[in-house]
Amino acid sequence: MDQPWINNLPANVPAEIDPNQFPSLVAMFENAVAKYADQPAFINMGATMTYRKLEERSRAFAAYLQNDLKLEKGDRVALMMPNLLQYPIALFGVLRAGMVVVNVNPLYTPRELKHQLVDSGSKAIVVVSNFANTLEEVVDQTPVKAVIITRLGDQLSAPKRTLVNFVVKYIKKMVPKYDLPHARSFRDTLSKGRRLQYVKPEISGDDLAFLQYTGGTTGVSKGAMLSHRNVVSNVLQANGAYSPALDDGTEFVVTALPLYHIFALTVNCLLFLHKGSKNLLITNPRDIPAFVGELKRYPFTALTGVNTLFNALVNNEDFKSLDFSGLKLSIGGGMAVQKAVADKWQSITKTRLLEGYGLTEASPLVTCCPYNLDGYNGSIGFPAPSTFIQVRDDDGKVLAQGETGELYAKGPQVMQGYWQRPEETAKVIDNHGWLATGDIGYMDEKGFFFIVDRKKDMILVSGFNVFPNEVEDVVAQHPKVIEVAAVGVPNDASGELVKIFVVAKDKSLTEKDLIEHCRHHLTGYKVPKLVEFRDELPKTNVGKILRRQLRDEAKKA
Repeated sequence: MDQPWINNLPANVPAEIDPNQFPSLVAMFENAVAKYADQPAFINMGATMTYRKLEERSRAFAAYLQNDLKLEKGDRVALMMPNLLQYPIALFGVLRAGMVVVNVNPLYTPRELKHQLVDSGSKAIVVVSNFANTLEEVVDQTPVKAVIITRLGDQLSAPKRTLVNFVVKYIKKMVPKYDLPHARSFRDTLSKGRRLQYVKPEISGDDLAFLQYTGGTTGVSKGAMLSHRNVVSNVLQANGAYSPALDDGTEFVVTALPLYHIFALTVNCLLFLHKGSKNLLITNPRDIPAFVGELKRYPFTALTGVNTLFNALVNNEDFKSLDFSGLKLSIGGGMAVQKAVADKWQSITKTRLLEGYGLTEASPLVTCCPYNLDGYNGSIGFPAPSTFIQVRDDDGKVLAQGETGELYAKGPQVMQGYWQRPEETAKVIDNHGWLATGDIGYMDEKGFFFIVDRKKDMILVSGFNVFPNEVEDVVAQHPKVIEVAAVGVPNDASGELVKIFVVAKDKSLTEKDLIEHCRHHLTGYKVPKLVEFRDELPKTNVGKILRRQLRDEAKKA
């Protein structure tokens, strides 16, 4: 397929990037800390860490890994923590030591944690004390030799650090008892590392930077091998797409998505570090009133999130009274942005909510809506610079503009493959480097790409394809609906029926109201036949609704 989209990009967005502009993420990091040394880099719980302090602390941690733990280039180090100042310190420390970061969801069960540590062969782990009891259950069954524990308040000033750690452990009782007798303290590692010599290793673009595990919502969690070149490329691609709307050294980004998630990692952490921005880390974005309280304190200019987060914010009364005069960029990713949410966001903030699209296997950005888009158009935008997209049918034939099929992507951001899983890699990356995304979509006459749904989530009603996103988008436009998820449930007559799970804003909302609403906007076979009201919907820690869990529950009912 040709690239008609190039002419549709804003004039000052490059069609190509140079993947070799920085030989590694470490070089990109060194450039940023030298350029913006005394400017604030990360803010969390009222504490600020400058670029200079980040450089000093990450160098100390790298020296500790090299000298005290005797880890070598290429060894894997797991990071298991929410958004704290400790995260970027550990992240850049591992990378600067030439080692590989294995990001771990802190809410993993012992079974999930064991799988990831064993599969990755992680030799060390940095874990927040709140989740150390999970690690205790499985650590002896993993290759982990060194456990480094940090407490939530460990990077705060002395009086506040003591208070926060006391309250978290003894008042809120958020730290279950654990027994890890040989664990080291994160603060001690930094103290010791400052007295040790850091030796900068030779790092090439082909060296692994991350083993970034897929969510596991569609099967066993697999480690996507992301090289330094993969991720540097994606940072530069994101920079090419969004930098015309952003200024170097002056932006203030809000990071509510966890940094262990690939979207926040690449866009929030790495892109905004590259641009010399201030980065507000939100440790618990699920506490919306506290989150909004944090937003009141800072003149933020950029905010990213998933649809469910934006939805929660626009339904919060205090959020509506915030000052949005400095807000330049709002990016939604991780799941489809719904029109109802995008419209409310634009009405309240007077800024557009732009949808980006990507996947772990692509570091993650594949497409992005142009920063100067007039308003929500339901698309995922144009391919990022240096990215090619094809739409193919089930036989691998490339389809024409307007035809719907599976999206394939190609570019310097596409992973090297799945860690130690060549057969799985071969299923998704062909001999020419094209990545099968598993998402169904099409390109319109203007070159915009649209996702209609995940291949595996498609509902088949009497031989007709029903895409849950379409149903959810319609239901979400009902003024009494907060959240919705659509799934297919088995039916003898039609194969499957559409069932929706709804969180209502108003308890007067009835099943009849919703079905009537859907009949106005959807053809007959797409209209939900079953409605179940819930107080909340199951979600991943990032906020993506777990359709598979709802589908499984519906089948058992």
